[in-house]
Amino acid sequence: MVVGAGPNGLVAANALVDAGWDVLVLEEQDSLGGAVRTAEVAAPEFRTDLFSAFYPLAAASPVIRGLHLEDHGLAWSRAPSVLAHVLDDGAAAVLRTAPEDTAADLETEAPGDGDAWLRMFAGWTRVREPLLDALFSPLPAAGPALRLLRRAGAAGALDLARLAVTPVRRLADENFRGAGGGLLLTGNAMHADVPPDAAGSGLFGWLLTMLGQDVGFPVPVGGAGSLANALAARVRAGGGEVRTGTRVERVVVAGRRAVGVRTAHGDHVRARRAVLADVSAPALYRDLVGTAHLPPRFVRDLDRFQWDHPTFKINWALDRPFAWAAGEARGAGTVHLGVDGPGFVDVAAALSKNEIPDRPFLVLGQMTTSDPTRSPRGTESAWAYTHVPHGIEWTAGAVARQRDRMEDALDRVAPGFRDAVAGRSVQSPADLQAADANLVGGAINGGTSAIHQELMFRPTTGRGRPETPVERLYLASASAHPGGGVHGACGWNAARAALAASNPWGKLPRALARSAWGRLLNDA
Repeated sequence: MVVGAGPNGLVAANALVDAGWDVLVLEEQDSLGGAVRTAEVAAPEFRTDLFSAFYPLAAASPVIRGLHLEDHGLAWSRAPSVLAHVLDDGAAAVLRTAPEDTAADLETEAPGDGDAWLRMFAGWTRVREPLLDALFSPLPAAGPALRLLRRAGAAGALDLARLAVTPVRRLADENFRGAGGGLLLTGNAMHADVPPDAAGSGLFGWLLTMLGQDVGFPVPVGGAGSLANALAARVRAGGGEVRTGTRVERVVVAGRRAVGVRTAHGDHVRARRAVLADVSAPALYRDLVGTAHLPPRFVRDLDRFQWDHPTFKINWALDRPFAWAAGEARGAGTVHLGVDGPGFVDVAAALSKNEIPDRPFLVLGQMTTSDPTRSPRGTESAWAYTHVPHGIEWTAGAVARQRDRMEDALDRVAPGFRDAVAGRSVQSPADLQAADANLVGGAINGGTSAIHQELMFRPTTGRGRPETPVERLYLASASAHPGGGVHGACGWNAARAALAASNPWGKLPRALARSAWGRLLNDA
């Protein structure tokens, strides 16, 4: 049984179906997908991705690729350029489709930066496959780690270890003389909640930037919901059931073992083999299980669980494309704006003081530019989000002030923007949580990405794996390693653990061993 039909829950369900299990997925919302959903909220005929939208991790993930979702209706689309960071003075740094073109732009700005970019990308391509396997496999991931060491060599492995703890601003300073390379790295690092001068931010910026240079920032044709629909279609094709509008109220524990769930309707649903929960760690342990079933030390550790920064998002229906002052942004699917290099630090400092940044950093999606099916010809379906602190009361006035901050930032780089707005929908952090209970307080990554809550510290000290203190209960959400992002690894790792526990001889089901999952199973 799987609780939650978000991407991790649906990936877990697919793995179990492939292994021959009878699978039931229970989802609280009336629509499946969790934070991978699409609706017309800004205006009719303008399709908006309500939460996540661009999927470089899904495109690169061996877990998602192994599902062959194109056989179940999924198709990808990409914008002419991957990403642009635009500045108020009309300048822009552009992540183009080909690394040579990105390098040429950087070289024009500062001689030597183009070669530095190509060296960075060559380093990525050298370790890409074993690194992604190591990141997405359950800990300790000995097999992928050894392959990574062989591929990188001793010196390369030490460089990677240093990269993992290097702040992104330092990484940029060490590699680039001009501003462009640093803007691309730091802007991508700011997708997470790790400050640009903090350890670990360099790894996030490098990973997301290199993925963008490698596979782009693709979007599902028709909307993010197409990805969730394909995952669910594959589950059903394998004989599994996905049931929406069914809220799980309790995980039933008997003899320290999960034996089923109780729904809000009062139904008791038995789980013959396991319960996999695609819900946040605090919700699973405090609400669904109850602390009486957990060791006291574990409960104390859970008190230290830290959420990532909340997200504030605005969706627009535009009757014309953005009139960017920086023309290079017109073909970019993702646009970063609002701050320059020092401005990243100002934003992080404000958030650390629980203050709303006066000049926010925005991540913006030009969705029709990325996928022409999203809105009528000649228009643009767009959104932008920014991070805000916890503890804000989102009254109507507070929402209006934050909307103005974000739209002022857009007017500075796309003059006349407000005149093009034909419809608008605002999602405050409270709105995000109301639409998906996993997005507690508007936090979208299942917990902070800071290094004190990653790897063996996620979600609590000494865990790092999907197994829980309750036998036959597995954490399958982004609160588990490797954390946020639509890559499916959290669900896959939980399914792998459940399969291993149910088969003490360690023999893989034959159908699963023949599939693309087999490599990850055998290497993990």
